[in-house]
Order: sequence, then structure tokens, then C-alpha cells
Amino acid sequence: MDNIQMVDLGGQLKHIRKEVDEAIANVLNTTAFIKGEDFKEFTSELALWNNSKHTIGVANGTDGLQIAMMALGLKPGDEVIVPVFTYVATAEVIALLQLKPVFIDVEPDTFNIDVRQLETVLTAKTKAIVPVHLFGQISNMNSINEFAIKNSLYIIEDVAQAIGAEYNGKKAGNLGHIGVTSFFPSKNLGCFGDGGAIFTNDDQLAENIRMIANHGQKVKYYHDVIGVNSRLDTLQAAILRVKLKELNNYIISRQSAAQYYDQELSEVDWIETPGRFEDSTHVFHQYTIKVKNGKRDNLKEYLQNKGIPSMIYYPVPLHLQKAYSGLAVKGDFPVSEQLCDEVLSLPMHTELDDHQLEYICSTIKSFK
Repeated sequence: MDNIQMVDLGGQLKHIRKEVDEAIANVLNTTAFIKGEDFKEFTSELALWNNSKHTIGVANGTDGLQIAMMALGLKPGDEVIVPVFTYVATAEVIALLQLKPVFIDVEPDTFNIDVRQLETVLTAKTKAIVPVHLFGQISNMNSINEFAIKNSLYIIEDVAQAIGAEYNGKKAGNLGHIGVTSFFPSKNLGCFGDGGAIFTNDDQLAENIRMIANHGQKVKYYHDVIGVNSRLDTLQAAILRVKLKELNNYIISRQSAAQYYDQELSEVDWIETPGRFEDSTHVFHQYTIKVKNGKRDNLKEYLQNKGIPSMIYYPVPLHLQKAYSGLAVKGDFPVSEQLCDEVLSLPMHTELDDHQLEYICSTIKSFK
């Protein structure tokens, strides 16, 4: 079968092309490329959609994480707990701010932070936790919040892969002090370049975040704090306004594809389908299986030869990356290290149809 894609942004665009073209043309006509009307409208609409009091658009999700830590007043030497099985940006901003990333292992089924280990990494310097809601479902936030309150810690949710997921009825980004998301094109809500947003329900934090993201100024040319330059541009906001209207349908499409995968692949004894955390919905930014018996790399090659793309997120855990050498050694995080040898993400997007899904699943089942 031809043209199975890991992420089919072109197919998705076909359904909304007219609205997107009109939105872009409107911005070009107004020439308000920075903080134009679509930027203001999008941040308001996203805040309403996500049930967040404040939504601040920024240039990308990585900036969002950095600004969040700056707004909380974290200082060099402060420790921030972060899962070791995640994309590097989560730890990168911690290191850039001269904070110390403190790695923790994840659960083998949900891939999210193992809350049972929080106590083992707590020190007098611990100031924050960054739970990453990996692949589309929310971490065990009740336990994380209880631990954070008990120990006076901040919580910054990394919701880049889980926008729209709900935890006991509350949407991702509203379960800590600050939530950060990314609008990278492949995300469930993606723009046509870089973009991101920060969520908070705290008025003072929102004021700090807006000021830091705008060169540390509340009033133009009057700089109260050291800030950065991080803005979601109006063109991207206009595109995101169109896609936000479709986001609920996008989530349903992904969940439907995941249900198909679950049903067909659960009978394969050398595959484990993604685990679910009962308190969270799953919006399936990725559908990630675990391939047992050392078959992962061979399966990936087999699928590629059959015209089926797949991806390994992530092949090397953070503590074994050269940039973070010295923070831990091989063997310290056995679950994450095993996951890096077993995980394989299958095609997951809004345009998958039953014929494609049947071909993908039957091909996997034919692998020996």
C-alpha cells in the first residue's frame, strides 16, 4: 500500500485549506504580523477551550518551559525533577538556566513519571517537578500534587504531547502551577512553523510570564526584570485558530485509530500495546508499542520495506546522552533503558483510514 505516512499533515490540510488560506490572507492584508488580532483571539479561544484562566502565546514549547522556570523564580543550583525518558528540551532548559536536572525513572506501561520514586530524589535543593505527559496521556497528578504540596514544590506540566487530555475531568495544563505546550507542526494542535503556549490559573504568575516573554517589560521600554523575546506570531496564531476548531475531532480520530491498533495487536504475544492510566484520557500524539524478544529493530526494518514508517521515541535516555554525562550512569534507570530498546511508534494521525490500519496491523502480524 502506497503513501502511508507517520504524520499526514498534507491530508489534514486538504480539509481546512480554504479556511487556512483565508486566515493567512487576512493577516497579510492587515500587516499586523506581531501581536495582531488573530494572536489575541487565538490565545483567548485556547484559554476558553482548555479551561485555563490565562494563556500566553510564545515562540515554541522549549521557550515556554524556560519562561515558566524563570517566572517561578528558580535560581542557579536549584534542583528540578524530570523524567529521564523524554525529549531533551525538558532537561535542556533546566541546564541552560544553571539549575540541576534530577532524573527519575518512568512507569513501564504508561511511560510517565514513576511517582513512587519521588521521595528517593528529594533534597533540600529540590524546588520543582516537571511531569511530562508523554505520548498523549496525563501523569499521576494526584500523587504528584500531594508530594509537591507536602514538600513546597512547584509543578510545571509539559503538555506538548497531551493537549486536550483530561485528568478526572480537568484538562492538561491546569493540574500544576504552570502548563506548557508546543505547536510544532506534528503536534495534535500544530501550526505551520514553530509556536507554543503557557497556561496558568494564577494571576501573578501570568503577569510574570507575560513580562518575561516580552523582554522583561510591562510598559514598552521600561524593563523590570531580565526577560527574553518569545512571541507566537500572528500568522501562526491565525492558522491555529482554524485548527483549534477541529481539535476535538482530531482527538476522536486518533483515539479511533488507537482502538483499532489495540484490538488487532493485543493478540500478538511479543507486542505490548500502550498502557492506560485510569484517571486520564489519552489523546495519542503517538501510538507506542513495546516490541519484546529483541525484535524491535528488525520489525522496524521489515515495516519500512513494506512501505510503513515507524519511529523510535527515544533511542537514548537523557542520562546516557553525552550532554548530561556525569548526572547518572548506565543501570541507574533500568525501566527507561529497557524502553529505549523496545519502544516503536506506529503511524498516528487524523487521516488514517481502516484500509491503512488493516494493512499496518496485518503486516506486523506477518512478521516472524
